[in-house]
Amino acid sequence: MTKKKRPVIEREEVVVKFVGDSGDGMQLTGSMFSDVAAIVGNDLATFPDFPAEIRAPQNTVAGVSGFQVHMGSSKIFTTGDLVDVLVAMNPASLRSNLKWAKKGATILTDTDAYDDKTIEKAGYKANPFTDNSLDGFNMIMAPITTLTKASLQELGVENKIAERSKNMFALGMLYYIFNRDLNSSFKYFEHKFKKKPELIEINKIVLQAGYNYADTIEALESVIQVSAAPMEKGRYRNITGNLGTAWGLLAAAEKSGRPLFLGSYPITPATEILMELAKHKSLGVKVFQAEDEIAGICSAIGASFAGSLACTTTSGPGLSLKSEAIGLAVITELPLVIVNVQRGGPSTGLPTKSEQSDLYQALFGRNGECPVIIVAASTSENCFYYSYMAAKLSMEHMTPAILLTDGYLGFGSTLFRIPKMADMPSINPPIAEANDSDYKPYKRDHETLVRQWAIPGTEGLRHRIGGLEKENVTGVVSSDPINHQVMTDMRAQKVEKVADFIPEQEIDGPDKGDMLVVSWGGTYGSVHSAVSKMQKEGKSISHAHFHYILPLPKNTIKVLKSFKKIVVCELNSGQFVNYLRMKFPMPNIFQFNKVQGLPFMINELTDKFNQLLEEK
Repeated sequence: MTKKKRPVIEREEVVVKFVGDSGDGMQLTGSMFSDVAAIVGNDLATFPDFPAEIRAPQNTVAGVSGFQVHMGSSKIFTTGDLVDVLVAMNPASLRSNLKWAKKGATILTDTDAYDDKTIEKAGYKANPFTDNSLDGFNMIMAPITTLTKASLQELGVENKIAERSKNMFALGMLYYIFNRDLNSSFKYFEHKFKKKPELIEINKIVLQAGYNYADTIEALESVIQVSAAPMEKGRYRNITGNLGTAWGLLAAAEKSGRPLFLGSYPITPATEILMELAKHKSLGVKVFQAEDEIAGICSAIGASFAGSLACTTTSGPGLSLKSEAIGLAVITELPLVIVNVQRGGPSTGLPTKSEQSDLYQALFGRNGECPVIIVAASTSENCFYYSYMAAKLSMEHMTPAILLTDGYLGFGSTLFRIPKMADMPSINPPIAEANDSDYKPYKRDHETLVRQWAIPGTEGLRHRIGGLEKENVTGVVSSDPINHQVMTDMRAQKVEKVADFIPEQEIDGPDKGDMLVVSWGGTYGSVHSAVSKMQKEGKSISHAHFHYILPLPKNTIKVLKSFKKIVVCELNSGQFVNYLRMKFPMPNIFQFNKVQGLPFMINELTDKFNQLLEEK
């Protein structure tokens, strides 16, 4: 079929969102669309959004599942605020997502899904096609289900199977709108369904049919072109934060020479780390899916004692259950990486929504004086690097490290340039040598206060460690009050000394001025974009994004004192800001918080920053 010639509109960036019922395949559709964007060279960021229920009531707002893609010809920092193109497969998805569409946005919807029953279940009082609520949008209303069935009629495909393919029809239309080639998706079908050739044919036919149909509709006046983004040469993958975290742990195991062990219990949104590492037995990875959170971390502590790079993964409720065992790892001074992919709380809370409300728990959520290293990733891509660094710091300093990511990072994806292992920083665990006559369990390096890691079975290194307080150097059980003070201070000082081995805090913008915006974790993209926008307007504003939480970088106080006003932005009620106030009592630290299970929008950030700049 010859493609109709239409005007091509060049766009630097576009936000597309696919939404529909939980069974409509929106996650797969969005993933395929983003993969094609990556193949043609667009930079991108994605975020899947789905209900916590396994099967929410059909055609209800509660059951809407979505996948958002922000792609561009320049560097992309967020998954986008308002969308340019909304694909809404039913009334409920249209109703729940119309507020996120820009005025003038293109909305593609399946008219076959709109009958009196589904319209009522979605909460509409009238058909949205006739109540003027869609005025101002470019509507593409197509009988997608009917057309999908018609395209498969010659194959004699059952209606039920045909209906399940309607997402591919919509995707074919999007490929036409964005001037995309179908061949990469054809190859995907051939790989995914190689044992079911009939599914290869069905999906190819429907995808092509959607593409061809888009060529015929009058509502489509032009096509959109998003050119390739300039990127450093290398091999790229579109990866989620959870995948990046898993790969970072694999890289740290290789670099350190320590076998990787993961002891975990499945929990949303961290389960994919467990699933990914389970695929890599060929690399020596040992994965234990435990019966509960406590068994997961305790197995990891045992593996650490035995000489492994030991890890456990969880989310907020699971971290609560692991707290006592973290204390065991602290008092035994064993390396352990605890990954917390944060979600909305408290309790079960919002399992599939993102939040930053576990910082207090990471800092203080254990009995006794129990400090650990705390590191936070800021993009899906750098989950790789900060899981690597958490493992490096934990092993080299012989103490647990908590890596904080969140659902926004863990489920979201960005383009990742795969690094060379030779370029990764070295990892040198303090392994005790065999037959060391001077070895003692708590004998420490004078500079770092780090004890040696004695691998069980090593000749001449028999020793005892455990949950009771031990005597300094010898490791004999001790209840002596002076010794307890010494050991408590040593454990705290050892963590603080990690500040000598992490980079100083960087500032994006001038190193002094009217306002410093502080952020941490997954808020980076939104805050960076908001600050950059205001800097281009000539405002005296800079940005400091923290990756190292405990200890803080050594120059933190110098950075904070260089600005007239400081505003800390985070997706909680004010945890990092209060931590900073506790460490550095200053009258000019303000806060901006959001606890909605949603990321910051750029406009709400710039509005707040402008308000604070104008106040005397």
